[in-house]
Amino acid sequence: MKLILRADVDALGRLGDIVTVKNGYGRNYLIPQGLAKPATTANLKAFELERRKLQEQADSLRTQAEGMASKIAATPIEIEVRVGEGDRLYGSVTTTNIGEAMDAAGVEIDRRKILLAEPIRSLGEYEVEIKLHPAVRGELKLSVVRHGGPIEEDVVEAEAFTDVETANEPEEATEESVANDAESEDAESAKA
Repeated sequence: MKLILRADVDALGRLGDIVTVKNGYGRNYLIPQGLAKPATTANLKAFELERRKLQEQADSLRTQAEGMASKIAATPIEIEVRVGEGDRLYGSVTTTNIGEAMDAAGVEIDRRKILLAEPIRSLGEYEVEIKLHPAVRGELKLSVVRHGGPIEEDVVEAEAFTDVETANEPEEATEESVANDAESEDAESAKA
């Protein structure tokens, strides 16, 4: 089936291209979505008249996408997660989590446009790609941080402090037991 594309379609072509696709793809998706028209002589003539209007619409969509890309680049996102030993996450950070965090930051993006090769499973800084338009992709700076708990340095300092306290406790106990032993020896010698 030969079609005239009325918009840029990924992996198929750009506005105005005449492409050949399978019948089902054309009839069930491209034509109903308004992305293409059958390539007849009447449609070719009508498309030439409509081309300028469609190109202006496509250009305005691209400009909006570029504006959104700059807004995304200027808005770093931080997601707090619970972690276990070795800073391993309980679960993972997915596109849904990223989409919700972006909504909370005032940037509304469909989570299906967030390109994440695999879920994030450790703390750190990440750059996540977002597909805003077939020709425009934005870069999101994402920080995955520990939720509410102390940072690892604080934990190490607390453990060191606890070690010092426990090291001091046996000495105090030893001094008390020596004093108690001395008193009991004095009491025994007094009895004798």
